[in-house]
Amino acid sequence: MSLIDGPRLPALSGKARQLVVFLHGYGADGNDLIGIGKQWAQFLPDAVFVSPNAPEPCAGAPMGRQWFGLTFRDPGERWRGVVQARPALDAFLDAELTRHGLAESQMALVGFSQGTMMALHAGLRRKSPCAAIVGYSGALEGVEHLSEVTAKPPILLIHGDQDEVIPVQALFQAGQALGAAGIPVEWHMSQGIGHGIDGEGLMHGLTFLATAFGIRLG
Repeated sequence: MSLIDGPRLPALSGKARQLVVFLHGYGADGNDLIGIGKQWAQFLPDAVFVSPNAPEPCAGAPMGRQWFGLTFRDPGERWRGVVQARPALDAFLDAELTRHGLAESQMALVGFSQGTMMALHAGLRRKSPCAAIVGYSGALEGVEHLSEVTAKPPILLIHGDQDEVIPVQALFQAGQALGAAGIPVEWHMSQGIGHGIDGEGLMHGLTFLATAFGIRLG
């Protein structure tokens, strides 16, 4: 299995003490989210940011990538998709931690849409918990399989109340299921926002990561 890869940002301080991995949505690529790292870097100067391109070309967006295919007609395709895509993501995360000499507890996953599905699925099944998971505009797949989780990192879910792609109900369903499984979860609903990330959502995500990494902002 060949490793996935994508755009990177080195730590501003020159010494990597944290790793932030962005997981893009369906039909995009790593360049879609790496710009967030440029905004966050001044607040997380010891963090390395990387935004891997998903392993498959996207049938619905010829210039983009996908973690797994979607027909939007099969209710089980998302669960099968995250299961099939997880080994490639796990291999990438393992390689990145080794590359920088970091522990699992020094890594955070930040997903958008399909990338959030991957962050939640893989992040809850690592050998030990990462520092945090931030999921934008996504969903938790396989609620009925939460008994198999092996890690319970703190999670922040952020969703626009006007999301036309993944309805905001997915936020409440995920939050309820994660909480019932004993997984620490917080959520924020962005008013007037569709399937995207606004400035307020970015600030919530940054603050959550800083807290998880033990960094004081301001």
